[in-house]
Amino acid sequence: MRILRTLFAALCMLPFAVSGAMSLEVKSGVIRVDRTRPLPVSRLDLPPEDLGFAGAQLGLEDNQTTGRFLGVDFTLETRAVPPEEAAAALEDLKAQGVNLVVVMADAETLLDLAGRAGPEVLLLNARAPDAVLRNEACRANLLHVAPSRAMRTDALMQYLVWKKWPRLFLIHGSHPEDRLLAESYRASARKFGAKIVEEREFVDTGGARRTDTGHVQVQRQMPVFTQRAEEHDVIVAADESDVFAAHLPYHAWDARPVVGSGGLLPVTWHAAHEAWGATQFQRRFERLTGRSMREEDYQVWLALRIIGEAVTRTGKGDPASLRAYALSDQFELAAFKGQKVTFRPWNGQLRQPILLGNRHVTVSVSPQDGFLHQNSQLDTLGTDRPETTCGAF
Repeated sequence: MRILRTLFAALCMLPFAVSGAMSLEVKSGVIRVDRTRPLPVSRLDLPPEDLGFAGAQLGLEDNQTTGRFLGVDFTLETRAVPPEEAAAALEDLKAQGVNLVVVMADAETLLDLAGRAGPEVLLLNARAPDAVLRNEACRANLLHVAPSRAMRTDALMQYLVWKKWPRLFLIHGSHPEDRLLAESYRASARKFGAKIVEEREFVDTGGARRTDTGHVQVQRQMPVFTQRAEEHDVIVAADESDVFAAHLPYHAWDARPVVGSGGLLPVTWHAAHEAWGATQFQRRFERLTGRSMREEDYQVWLALRIIGEAVTRTGKGDPASLRAYALSDQFELAAFKGQKVTFRPWNGQLRQPILLGNRHVTVSVSPQDGFLHQNSQLDTLGTDRPETTCGAF
């Protein structure tokens, strides 16, 4: 009875009156831009066909649960397109009155869509990690739910410093995104006082990665590639293109932990995560989809829940009102990671804890204890206000 009274009191404080008749329709969309990529090293990493869209469906259901009490009708449109059709997908959604759009795309495509969307559409980035999007190329109509590379590398570096493993052997891939990730690790090492004692580049020579990197060949190659490195505590792999990092554990010359793109991973979500109410959340997703939740699903779910929370609290459905509320001090959202998430008003980045996990368990969660901040401990991860070069906010 006490719980029911508390729920009733909370509903009475909301800007809507409880009503069976819908008084507001909120249309959202999800655009997933699918680029042609090589098959992953492990078949366990093959992306499901509903990647991201499954998270959107759960987010829609969660929003509708509240919406039915408040007279709000939440609807969802999804589009999976190649890069050359992304602009057309956005125009199609706009023509249907959808002005809140979650985007899973690379930085180049995302910036193009932000330019085409205009101020009447609010985009939520659920994939692109690039620092440029949060700094000099930031856009006022673009909020970032996906963490930046800096947030992930800072989260991992905090843990390595906390473990007193400050000497790093950095191995990065040869693709542009691998080099961007390597630069982020360099910046994180400087920020937290770790030292990169040596760097090496693993050159992608092409070929069929599953057959050409079979266990016999890898067992011979990786020890040779990693031998005679400077004395180090840990190997840090920067391999966004998924070429070599999965083969580093147990194959390196020296018996050292592997972190980064292999071994211990900094992630927004982990299928084994169970703390802070995550177990029931995981089970709801599994009942809906028949599989475990992936990072992309979580990030799209979170984007839809941000929309739902902003609508619930403001009683409005237009992008300008929802953006203003999301960036205000009043916005916060529970996200099953121990702290409520909020937005950084200087660049539109969502603050959130980063999980550190291997294949089977969550090992730790960053920010780590002892890394302090004058406003929010979450701002120890990624670009802080004094460092930003974003001028759109």
